[in-house]
Amino acid sequence: MVKLAAKPLPLPAFFHPSSNNDWEYESEHGKLSQEADEWAKKHELRPSSTDAKRVHLLLIDLQKDFVFKKGTLYVGGRSGKGAIEDNRRIAEFIYRNLDSISDVTCTLDTHFPFQIFFPSFWQYRDGKPLCPYTVITSASIRSGDVHPNPAASAFVCNGNYGWLLTYVQHYCEALEKAGKYQLYLWPYHCMIGSGGHALAGIIEEARVFHAFCRRAPDLVEVKGGSYLTENYSVLSPEVLLTHDGRPVGQRNVQFIEKLLKSDAVVVAGQAASHCVKSSIEDLLSSINQQDPKLVKKVYILKDCMSAVAIPDGKGGFVADFTPQAEEALKKFEDAGMHVVESSVPMDQWEGF
Repeated sequence: MVKLAAKPLPLPAFFHPSSNNDWEYESEHGKLSQEADEWAKKHELRPSSTDAKRVHLLLIDLQKDFVFKKGTLYVGGRSGKGAIEDNRRIAEFIYRNLDSISDVTCTLDTHFPFQIFFPSFWQYRDGKPLCPYTVITSASIRSGDVHPNPAASAFVCNGNYGWLLTYVQHYCEALEKAGKYQLYLWPYHCMIGSGGHALAGIIEEARVFHAFCRRAPDLVEVKGGSYLTENYSVLSPEVLLTHDGRPVGQRNVQFIEKLLKSDAVVVAGQAASHCVKSSIEDLLSSINQQDPKLVKKVYILKDCMSAVAIPDGKGGFVADFTPQAEEALKKFEDAGMHVVESSVPMDQWEGF
């Protein structure tokens, strides 16, 4: 007997795809709760706690600074429309699969004015500040061409500037040895309390509607608050220890365990070249340590993420990390993860 494909749920009437272009868009949670109650009854949606197959949707850094053109670090991809179009597809994916998605977790990149990956943290030899999109290397620190801002040492390491100088040398060497990234100075983004830190309205609306419909918590995971390390991945900072053995951060063991206990993990978000890439790399590493067969439970929505590609205004790019994103997807697929399209019904995904 051939099993008929399940019919995706319709999009709710309140959903307007054009809202993905609107920085100011917000839903009314009280009204959304009422609509969700009616929707759940109409489509016989049960509490997610009763799901026999637990599907965890991991949405990475869908915050305004990343997904709108007015954001300080818009992820436009080479098309210039990347994150905007991704957001619409992600919201539609949630609505069409409300009955299959058990859990939704949104990560929140969260920053402060002086962190190791921001220009404020650094100075040139003559004391002048650095600019965004500058690469800091261990060689440039060793030569004295760049150094940490002495003022930052007061609150970063209790004023011990000599310690800080040794640490940043160690940090860049650790990054270079790992081979994933060099220390890259980004524009100020996702500063806690700022408008750019918030989730895009179309995503917030979809996750809350899911929570109300499925009686699910739909939690968030906050990352990126350390002065002394980047935290692209929600599962681990880039560097764990200082040069003298003190912890800079720690692996998010509890969340890793939660993901791996799910029957399927579906990943989408921004940016494919950085925070998505690093999060999946760390998930793959944890899987390989625990049980390599678990790799088959991971599904990556390739049409719901874009790479960092920053236009130079002359038809080219200041920086373009598209090749790194494409290489990472191939690596994950070769490892046994499933790279899929959000428009394909979930029950048609291989192994699902």
